[in-house]
Amino acid sequence: MMNSAVIIPEDLPFTLANLSPSRSQRRLALAVVLALLVAFFITAGPLANFQPGRIDAFVPAYGTAVFVNDLITAVLLFYQFAILRSRALLAIASGYLFTALIVIPWLLTFPGIFAPGGLLGAGLQSTDWLFNLWHAGFPTFVIAYTLLKDADPTKGLWRGSAGAAILSSVVVTVAVVCAVTVLVTAGQAHLPRTVLDPVRFSALKVYVVGCLILWNALALLLLWIRRCSVLDLWLMVVVCAYVLELYTGVLGLARFSAGWYASRFLGLVPSILVLCVLLHEITTLYAQLLRAVLAQRREREARLMTGDAVSASIAHEVKQPLTSIIASANAGLNWLDRVEPNLDRAREALRRVVTAGHRADAVIENIRAHFKIGARTRTSLNIDDVIREALAVVRDKLQTYRVTVHAHLNERLPRITGEQIQLQQVVVNLIANAIDSMATKNGERVLSIRSEVQHSRYVMVSVEDTGKGLEPDAVDRIFNPMFTTKTDGMGIGLSICRSIIEAHQGQIWVTAEKGRGATFHFTVPVDLSGPSWSDAVGSVNRNMLPKG
Repeated sequence: MMNSAVIIPEDLPFTLANLSPSRSQRRLALAVVLALLVAFFITAGPLANFQPGRIDAFVPAYGTAVFVNDLITAVLLFYQFAILRSRALLAIASGYLFTALIVIPWLLTFPGIFAPGGLLGAGLQSTDWLFNLWHAGFPTFVIAYTLLKDADPTKGLWRGSAGAAILSSVVVTVAVVCAVTVLVTAGQAHLPRTVLDPVRFSALKVYVVGCLILWNALALLLLWIRRCSVLDLWLMVVVCAYVLELYTGVLGLARFSAGWYASRFLGLVPSILVLCVLLHEITTLYAQLLRAVLAQRREREARLMTGDAVSASIAHEVKQPLTSIIASANAGLNWLDRVEPNLDRAREALRRVVTAGHRADAVIENIRAHFKIGARTRTSLNIDDVIREALAVVRDKLQTYRVTVHAHLNERLPRITGEQIQLQQVVVNLIANAIDSMATKNGERVLSIRSEVQHSRYVMVSVEDTGKGLEPDAVDRIFNPMFTTKTDGMGIGLSICRSIIEAHQGQIWVTAEKGRGATFHFTVPVDLSGPSWSDAVGSVNRNMLPKG
């Protein structure tokens, strides 16, 4: 699997190894360092001479926690190397693997844990020198990481098999740990005496710790000089924790003192910090990937929906002018087929055919413009003119179903800004739906249309019918695409109406009860650049069309 990893450029800001730290991350890192310093000063001050006594279960618990945390961190860093192919990442991953593995012999040789003198043939000095080499080895890997990551990007990437590189690194690291273990156990008699007995340290321990602190300080200095990524930032915090751990570990020059216990807790910080940051990064990247996949899926569905909407819109909107064309053409033929053809009526019918044909062409162009990205041409309009034209379009249908129209239009309404064909399409759709609703119900069929000013900045048009009304659950979904209450409906007309009105910076809604008709309202903003309309008051009620 690792052989197939894609090589990603080192400068790509994508992972911890090349992502610049944010201000919040810097503040968090500083807060962690300050918290470590507070713990250090408390331990070095009031608790410096406190002796809590030996807790036998503490050392195995501590060693197991460090082993698990560092091993998981190493695995995650190895996987990042497999993706980025950075030699620097391979070095720091090997460093965490080293700290995880060296904990094993440190636990096995610790006096009094598994045997009074420790296992593996260990001597009195073995455990402490494993600890010293442990805390000298990790900053060595950090220094290697720092030097390698600033190399020429063309030379700093691993060009061979990532799996082979990781396997080789693991083998070498295991070999180094085994060699160190053999050195401090078989050759323990030749090691400097830093331990006097299983509990007390010698004065030489202070000098050894001083050298280790200087070595860690060098790693910290290099990280500070060449810091550029989130991983660099948190490795600096880790090295700071190592320095504090080393210093507190020699307070009182004895194991199981307050300083020694505190140093072990500080030792958990390096094994937890980078692991938590890596897990946070994995979670963040997974969330980003999930959002990208969902966005891509929504985009694909929207693309398919747009295609369906275009075809459904054409079928839905062109159906009305085609019906008018067919009806007018039939009427013209009937006038011509008479014994004495009525040419005037025939000409009138043909003119209606031409008018309906032009409207069909305008509707198609309007649908294309509606689904086309870009600005649409809008002009100053009189909404009452739009309503009158819409009523003229559906005149035949109103007469066929014997619908009485009451138009309550305000002659002094302010002008609006909009696209005439689109707004006419909205009114025609609302009137057609009202007719269909009343056609299935017996009784008086009255269509009421009202135009008025709303909140001084909008013109509101209301289309009310005396039809069958709407179910309560349909009111909230009536404008959703593909939702319809008609057996032969497409569920696209009202969705298009909402899109048109919202594109005009207006709103559309419905108020209805089952069996009591429905009222559709929509608003469009007034043309503020037009003449003053502050005196636009009053309304004129008139019957546009008699009952057919």
